Amino acid sequence: VRIEGNIIEAQLIETLLLNYLNFQSLIATKACRVKEVMGEKSFADFGLRRAQGLGGVHASRAAVIGGASATSNVYSGFIYDIPLSGTQAHAWVQSFDSELEAFRKYASINPDTSVLLVDTYNTLKSGVPNAIKVAKELEEKGKKLVGIRLDSGDLAYLSKKARKMLDDAGLEYVSIFVSNQLNEYVIKSLNEQGARIDGYGVGTELVIGKDTGAIDGVYKLVENNGIPRLKISENVEKITMPGTKRLVRYFDKKNRFYRDGILLKDEESVDKLYHPVYDHKNTDVSNLRTEELSQLVMENGEILIDYETPLEINKYLQKRFAQLPDEHKRFISPHIYKVGISEK
Repeated sequence: VRIEGNIIEAQLIETLLLNYLNFQSLIATKACRVKEVMGEKSFADFGLRRAQGLGGVHASRAAVIGGASATSNVYSGFIYDIPLSGTQAHAWVQSFDSELEAFRKYASINPDTSVLLVDTYNTLKSGVPNAIKVAKELEEKGKKLVGIRLDSGDLAYLSKKARKMLDDAGLEYVSIFVSNQLNEYVIKSLNEQGARIDGYGVGTELVIGKDTGAIDGVYKLVENNGIPRLKISENVEKITMPGTKRLVRYFDKKNRFYRDGILLKDEESVDKLYHPVYDHKNTDVSNLRTEELSQLVMENGEILIDYETPLEINKYLQKRFAQLPDEHKRFISPHIYKVGISEK
């Protein structure tokens, strides 16, 4: 991101810009990791209650950008045009004299969208059998139960048992959704165990970006009135690169991301990219297809790009993510994506 303007105005936006970019990039990345392990299945953002205050509003937006198909956060859904998704609460079930009565009432109010929470008392002995009864009653009215949700216990075991009970009752169309402290590692394990799960509600760890507390993006002055500026630091990684720059992406012969290059703004092309610290390390990028990554989004206070919803942004993310080689997507010891600089 490059900001050009008088130093007072440019400084005023630093905190807000970093807050937006750092936090939402973190949550979108976490959501992308969650989506990566579930393939064609979908998940919804269920995290507002555990989010860090009002940051949960932006977390829901970022979660959908990263791969969530919907959110339970009604406010974010309203202001960002995000599909809403939710199920009944345990309190709903507990507020009736019986679980079956609670299910029936809920289904009567939501005959086309009911997902019944089956773990309030006993998942296999009470919840699923009662859900089956209500599903059959809906069929008699020409309606179908959308699904059931498991929110506790051994999700792999319970999903298999619940799936068999539903199938034996002729309810193959009823989906099974799960929630309860889910993350990409838990979901990957559930898949490996052959869990019979159709969709997920991912909450706490998604909206706080666990296990990464923050992205340390910074905002530094690199040029003043045409004169390059350099920040020196005792830590080599905190020394800035002076001058106005452009960011170029290089693609391999399979049209996959290969390297990103940081060039000075007046450099048309380069044949080699160098390590930012160890200049004896370099990579030949001659004859590779390139793409300019920066685009002008605002000029003189006027926004120059069209507004896109989080789901529309996600479509772009999917396209670009498919171009990232698999070795960079590993959860354990991923290959670091290289960013080099020009010789200048």
